[in-house]
Amino acid sequence: MMEDSGENAEMDMDSPAKLIAQCCSDQTKKIQDDPEEVMMMKEEEEACELTQDIDLNFSSCLTSAQSSTEVIFDGMDVAEEAKSTSEERNTTELEDLLDSLQHLQLCLTDAESQQDVQLLLELLLQSDFQQAFITHRSVAQSMRRLCPPFPLTAHALQLRDEVESVLQSSKDTEATELTGLLTSPHLQALMEVHDCIAEQELDVETIESVDQDEKTTKLVSLEKTRDMPLGVTVRNEHDSVIISRVVSGGTAEKSNLLSEGDEILEINGVPVRGKSVNDVHNILSCMHGSLTFLLIPNSQNRISPHRPTVMHVKANFSYDPSEDLYVPCRELGLAFHKGDVLHVTSQDDPNWWQAYRDGHEDQKPLAGLIPGKSFQQHREAMKKTITDRNQEYKGKLWCAKKSKKQRKKLFFNPSKNIEHYTEDILTYEEVALYHQPPNRKRPIALISPPNSGHDELRQRLLSLEPDRFAGAVPHTTRIPRAHEVNGREYNFISRQSFESDLAAGKFLESGEFEQNLYGTNTDSVRQVVNSGKICLLCLHPRSLRVLCSSDLKPYIIFIRPSPPPPPPQERFSNLLSRGVKKHMPEDVRETLEKVREMEHSYGHLFDAVITNTEQEKSVSELLRLIDKLDIEPQWVPSAWVS
Repeated sequence: MMEDSGENAEMDMDSPAKLIAQCCSDQTKKIQDDPEEVMMMKEEEEACELTQDIDLNFSSCLTSAQSSTEVIFDGMDVAEEAKSTSEERNTTELEDLLDSLQHLQLCLTDAESQQDVQLLLELLLQSDFQQAFITHRSVAQSMRRLCPPFPLTAHALQLRDEVESVLQSSKDTEATELTGLLTSPHLQALMEVHDCIAEQELDVETIESVDQDEKTTKLVSLEKTRDMPLGVTVRNEHDSVIISRVVSGGTAEKSNLLSEGDEILEINGVPVRGKSVNDVHNILSCMHGSLTFLLIPNSQNRISPHRPTVMHVKANFSYDPSEDLYVPCRELGLAFHKGDVLHVTSQDDPNWWQAYRDGHEDQKPLAGLIPGKSFQQHREAMKKTITDRNQEYKGKLWCAKKSKKQRKKLFFNPSKNIEHYTEDILTYEEVALYHQPPNRKRPIALISPPNSGHDELRQRLLSLEPDRFAGAVPHTTRIPRAHEVNGREYNFISRQSFESDLAAGKFLESGEFEQNLYGTNTDSVRQVVNSGKICLLCLHPRSLRVLCSSDLKPYIIFIRPSPPPPPPQERFSNLLSRGVKKHMPEDVRETLEKVREMEHSYGHLFDAVITNTEQEKSVSELLRLIDKLDIEPQWVPSAWVS
């Protein structure tokens, strides 16, 4: 019996009568050969059909009663009545099955078949089996019943208050216990959350149907206001209009009802199939209020990913979407400058991230598109390979006849050195907010070309507030002089110790003078920081890599020298015609070249830039920036915080 019913196990579990019929199929064929037995069986089948019709009518009435608002509002009593009615139905079906088996046992003439039916009767009469049968039927019926599209009520908190007011007048112990449960803060919070979610779900309607092509369609209703954009971009695939991107901050993203890859068939009853993206834009721009989309959902059935935490990055390059030919939607492109902090909200598209500029989230509701890190690195590497190729063959005669072997060597393969260039291309750096502790100040590093006044500014700060600022004591290998004290003018160490610390990367900068080594050790900087003072440093830009890789968390300020004075008015036109650069003093031209080189190579490490026009103004600006570190948190590399 188990082997025969193995292929239709799912069907058999839902209908025990089919299991009996399959087991006794041979005997029923014998009965049908006898005319009297056939007449008796027809009468029983008519009676069974009448019983099933009554049960089906009763079931449909129960379903309609449960779906009515008034019945649902009544609460517990209706549920108990429905439960008891369901149990009565299950009991009636089991009794009918027992009667059929008993009648079948009387009609059978084969002793072995009668024993099989007797075993089934004994099984059905057991209380455990009957309880399991009733439970199975109840679960199967509840799983077949469609869930309502909306919550049963959106005012659970109000119902709780009404029940509480009724129970307070009762002195029953069970009523007192129930009142305590209803007044608990956990249940009150649960009711408030339920009401909030129920009201949100009632505002948006989603209906699914199936069209003639057996494709599932979805009807989505959204509310579009004039001050809140929809936040969806579309593309054309042949005649279809496909949602290509859901932008953060828009109505579509907040509703979570429109997905990438969905095909739009109609908008407020207006067919859009066969229309261009510009036509769809014009249709949507004229519509406000309630928007109804008829969609074919994405066939891939993607599960909506968990929204990751916003990633904060500092841009190490400037970007203008109006000059980018590859941006998917120029209107959504986000322009930014080198050093800006961006809040990346989505990286679903690895080539084009969605982001806001720091401080502009409230001003611009929709996120903008910026190049993804890997995409930006790849195309910048392509530019470098092409530039190097042009420089390599610059000035060579390409019109001369070359052999096939030579032409093969000159063939350009752009992907050959892409990985090599990608490592040196700066795009984004992940950052986090950091507030310096009161007793551990960040060291201030002043960077500038030689003879630009940054050392004079450092000395001015040290003399103005000696209790607040201090300099790091340098290390040297020379012998101390008579008036020098170890740890005050210099830290005097052996040459072996100096070279050992230099190999370990502890020196920010070092050099040799008259066969003696000099340098600034990170331990000296750390000693000033531990004392609670602010360490002032004047460093070469090459020292920044060692300083930033330490645990000192420096604040780096670039001191840009003041521009040269403008030429006299009578010489201005002549200088323009012959080129101003050629008539600049040699030292001024070299300084400007070094400034450009420093900003290009190390600008991503600068936290602030000051133009040193007048010393008093520059000192005031330095003090303002240093004071701000105690008041406002600053963006630093995330590795420093973690």
